[in-house]
Amino acid sequence: MAIFGKNGFIRKQEMVFARKLLIWKYNQSGTALPDEKALSAQAQKIVEDAHVIAKKNSRNILEIMKDAVKDIKR
Repeated sequence: MAIFGKNGFIRKQEMVFARKLLIWKYNQSGTALPDEKALSAQAQKIVEDAHVIAKKNSRNILEIMKDAVKDIKR
């Protein structure tokens, strides 16, 4: 099993975290959760965007994902 890469263990854990962060943010705002497919797509986009930003700015992936979730909810 690969650790790094688009299908690696770490990327999958980032997806799980982004999904949990989205669910938490939806619950905090009182908004109904989208269906599973839409939620997974949003989580994937957050993780991909976070990696692109991290490469450009040399920032922490976790902080970038938190910022991305805030932007989605606006």
